Amino acid sequence: MAFFNFFTQELAIDLGTANTLIIQDDKVVVEEPSIVAIDLKTNEVVAVGKKAMQMHEKTHKNLKTVRPLKDGVIADFQAAEAMIEGLINMINEKKRFFTHLKIVICIPSGITEVEKRAVFDSADHVDAKETYLIYEPMAAALGIGLDVEAPDGNMVIDIGGGTTEIAVIALSGIVTDQSIRTAGDEFTSDIIDFMKRDYNLLVGERTAEQIKIKVGAAIEDLDEIPEPLAINGRDMVTGIPRQVEIRHNEIALALDSSIKKIEEAVLKALEDTPPELASDIFKRGIYLTGGGALLRGLDKRLARKTKLDVKVVDDPLRAVVRGTGLALKNSNKYSFLVNRKSI
Repeated sequence: MAFFNFFTQELAIDLGTANTLIIQDDKVVVEEPSIVAIDLKTNEVVAVGKKAMQMHEKTHKNLKTVRPLKDGVIADFQAAEAMIEGLINMINEKKRFFTHLKIVICIPSGITEVEKRAVFDSADHVDAKETYLIYEPMAAALGIGLDVEAPDGNMVIDIGGGTTEIAVIALSGIVTDQSIRTAGDEFTSDIIDFMKRDYNLLVGERTAEQIKIKVGAAIEDLDEIPEPLAINGRDMVTGIPRQVEIRHNEIALALDSSIKKIEEAVLKALEDTPPELASDIFKRGIYLTGGGALLRGLDKRLARKTKLDVKVVDDPLRAVVRGTGLALKNSNKYSFLVNRKSI
């Protein structure tokens, strides 16, 4: 048996719209943007992850960058296969002796059967011999240390790049859930639109992402107010590059409508929760994970809306991949894992 294990590689993959993380042997070995760069003349992939992101929105006519996932699911099948293969190859540059690849990949709870099949097919492309899927809210719950098998109710909100996953979990299952395609990417689009509308300034995705990280906020009355941020872009009237200064309260207003959609989804999930589990949630509060959890004041805004305690977990960016790693180690134990036979 030990001899067989020498030729086995086990990977837990958080295949995200914005970033992909891979855990091997309880360590995050890959943490890269979910993007590939393709040579249009040869149709070959020339870069994956950070290298491709450096090229994003700066390419010439013979090169394009592609984000294979949209709204949490695979939108470009070939690019997704190439990206997964490229990211796995980052791990295996010095270790190419495995013959049995076993992987667990997390997916949005609102995914369709066709979209699940696309994930399985992408795993087949990298010669995975065993592939399991886990829903993101369940992975997040595992990753933050909740006992998902207990008869107690826990509500988890995972705000990623493409989707916001809201779920009430008990007895190894998702009792009620809401999966909406309003998340980090939508926030970025809101900021781009705001810059056009209020400043007549064109900025790219990368700049909008920096605005979101450095001065992004869900409410105006923050405890710690970030310094104003100088932003460069192209004037929509003159076409000449210029600079403006952005403050957190402006971004809070720009993101307001998208955050309202998340609030509505949270209230809908609470409304659908059985009363005994609702009682548990009142006592335990709501757990906030994912990159969107880092948006300043979002926990406070959701707490005001729900009248419940809302907690941002430790290291929310890695909660899902940590849980996916735990599911990988206990794949024989957890009944909630999805395999090809069950779809």
